[in-house]
Amino acid sequence: MLDCLERDTGPEPVYSVIWLHGLGADAGDFWPIVPELGLPASPAWRFVFPNAPVRPVTINGGMPMRAWFDFFSRDSISPMDTDGIAASCRALEELIEREEQRGIARNRIMLAGFSQGGAIALRTALLSDRPVAGIVALSTFLPPLEPLEPSASAKGLPCLAAHGRYDEVLPLRLGLDSRARLEAAGCQVEWREYEMGHQVCGPELADISVFMQKVSGAMTGTG
Repeated sequence: MLDCLERDTGPEPVYSVIWLHGLGADAGDFWPIVPELGLPASPAWRFVFPNAPVRPVTINGGMPMRAWFDFFSRDSISPMDTDGIAASCRALEELIEREEQRGIARNRIMLAGFSQGGAIALRTALLSDRPVAGIVALSTFLPPLEPLEPSASAKGLPCLAAHGRYDEVLPLRLGLDSRARLEAAGCQVEWREYEMGHQVCGPELADISVFMQKVSGAMTGTG
């Protein structure tokens, strides 16, 4: 089981967000943004921030760092570290199951991730045979699913996909391609672009807050 930091917006959370950091960051990277989202104290949310395993990363000269999978090239996302991606998706699925064991229904668990973390969140949600509440995919891309196919649970899945127009790490075209693939799988995609690079900005946090509250409103009375 991955080690995690947790932060609740109030007592007795009824919703969970499992939020995955990007390459070389750690569980504390998005910890400070929780109060900035301005979510109501009741009903409360639990934010779970897992640490990626430490592994050598090829594009950084083999230097060990926290990474959900290896990156082999700065110029292309292909070829992919399919074994590393699959292992991280399994680890995320374990965290989802743990939240269920703690009393949070699966349809009240949202996945979020930045860059590499978003790739793992997207792939996990699309291949899961039971739907989560939704996905927040920030400056990221959908990895290849082959030979697997998107699950039927992907149909109607709410997804906020956001990208910087000047992203120098994962260019905007990767986000746009992922958007098309998500829509083809049946996801309900809300697409946002911002005047920024490979980062997070204030207007984006505001959009995340609106999306989360909208999805939680749709969850009210379920599961």
